Amino acid sequence: MSTPDLRADTAEFVSEAATIRSGGGEKGIARQHGHGRLTARERIDCLVDPGGHRFECGLFAARGMYTQYGGAPAASVVTMIAPVGGRLSMIVANDATVKAGAFFPMTCKKIIRAQTIAERARLPLIYLVDSAGVFLPLQEDVFPDTDDFGRIFRNNAILSAKGIPQIAAIMGNCVAGGGYLPVLCDVVLMTDGSGLYLAGPALVKAAIGQEVDSEELGGAKMHAEISGTIDYRE
Repeated sequence: MSTPDLRADTAEFVSEAATIRSGGGEKGIARQHGHGRLTARERIDCLVDPGGHRFECGLFAARGMYTQYGGAPAASVVTMIAPVGGRLSMIVANDATVKAGAFFPMTCKKIIRAQTIAERARLPLIYLVDSAGVFLPLQEDVFPDTDDFGRIFRNNAILSAKGIPQIAAIMGNCVAGGGYLPVLCDVVLMTDGSGLYLAGPALVKAAIGQEVDSEELGGAKMHAEISGTIDYRE
C-alpha cells in the first residue's frame, strides 16, 4: 500500500484553489477591465476593512461540473465573510469573468447557503451585482426546487423581515431573473454604465419592435430619476 504524500496533496489543493480564484482566467479578467470594471475579488479588496480577516465560503462549489460549457469556477460567484466598516458581513459578489456572472444551478445553491449563514449569524448581506442572469442552457434546472433561484428572493424577504440589513451595489449587468435580488434589498446603489432590466434592448426589439438603448431602458439615471428603483446613483 502506498503512503499518502500530504505535501503533494496540499500543493495540489493550493494550486487548484489559486486557479479557481482566477475565475475566467486572464482573458475573462482582461474583458472585465476592458469594460472599465473591476473583478469580483478586486471589488472585495476595495470593500473589506484593511487587514480584516476573510473567510471564503464555497470556493470549490461546482468543481468538475458544467464541463460541457467550459466549467463555472466557484460557481461564478464569490461568497465571503469579512469586516466592512468594522462589522462582520456576508459579501456575495458575482464573478463576471465567468460566463458574464451567469447563474448556474450551483450558483443559486451557493448564494442560498450564504444567505442561510447570514440569517443564523445575523450578518449584514452586501451583494456586489454584475450578472447576465440565468445561464440559459440550464434554465430548466435553475428554478424548480426549494434550493434554487426563487428561494433567493424568498430569503430576501425573510431577512428583511428579521431586520438583517441587505445592501446591493449594481456595478455592471443586472439582467432578467438576476434583477429581482437587488431591488428586494434595503438599499440599492447603481453605477453609471450599468443596466438593470428584465429584458435587454435586443429582446425588447424582437418582442415588440421598439428600439431603445440600454441607458434609456434601464440605466442608473433612469432608475434614479424616473422609476425610483435605486437609492443612490454613483
